[in-house]
Amino acid sequence: MKLSIKVLPAVIMLSSLCSMSQPLWAQTERIIIDNGQSNYSNELAREHKEQWDDTRSLRSKINARNEKDFNRVDRAIDVKEACQQSLNVNAYWEPKTLRCLDRQTGRPIQP
Repeated sequence: MKLSIKVLPAVIMLSSLCSMSQPLWAQTERIIIDNGQSNYSNELAREHKEQWDDTRSLRSKINARNEKDFNRVDRAIDVKEACQQSLNVNAYWEPKTLRCLDRQTGRPIQP
């Protein structure tokens, strides 16, 4: 069967439309946003909260250690001042051990 000259342009046009519409059928991924938040951002927030909760005890230990170190240095400054102002002539401040010692015996003394 021969196609007539009038039908040929219509067939060509129809086949070109079909070939152009093919990309319209491609799959697309969709992100659904509800109240300005996506499932992805909700998952990231959940993971961040879980990580924060898991490291709570470690942060607490670090803070307690820092406070303990600060208190030790703070007490040492007070003891050093008291040792240097002591009326005991044998008292001296030992910077390595952060203690007030007796020059004769080397034992710690209370200034």
